[in-house]
Amino acid sequence: MSRKQNGFSLIELLIVVAIILVIAAIAIPNYLRSRLVADESSAAQSIRTINTALVTYSSTYPTAGFAPSLVALGGANPCTATSTNACLLDEVLTAGTKSGYSFAFTGDGLAPSVTYAVTATPVSIGISGQRQFCSDQTSVIRYTTTGAGCTNASSPIQ
Repeated sequence: MSRKQNGFSLIELLIVVAIILVIAAIAIPNYLRSRLVADESSAAQSIRTINTALVTYSSTYPTAGFAPSLVALGGANPCTATSTNACLLDEVLTAGTKSGYSFAFTGDGLAPSVTYAVTATPVSIGISGQRQFCSDQTSVIRYTTTGAGCTNASSPIQ
């Protein structure tokens, strides 16, 4: 009388594990690349949002011109708009870090303020992004991949 075998053999389990590893080796790099592209898109859109908020701020508070900081563009909920908390940006963006990018804002310190610069730099180059983005009062969003720093001479986003 023969015994009926229950379960899987070691060879069968090893084949299944090998197939899973091959699929993971293909999928993980694609996932990381998609995430990098998504973080870069988010950074460029965040720069666009900051530009719009700054133009709105300067229209609302003409004696101040552009906002002195990202914090002045935000405000905690419930928010009552003032020149120090304009309620134009969410708290995540005014904190200076979003989707793997760090945002820096520099005003000119004048009253009314007529120029500014905003940059978005990847927190981990090659993981959260390859490009640094920047913009100024012209609202043209520019980028660089050299690591030398984004300036008004960098290539504009098309």
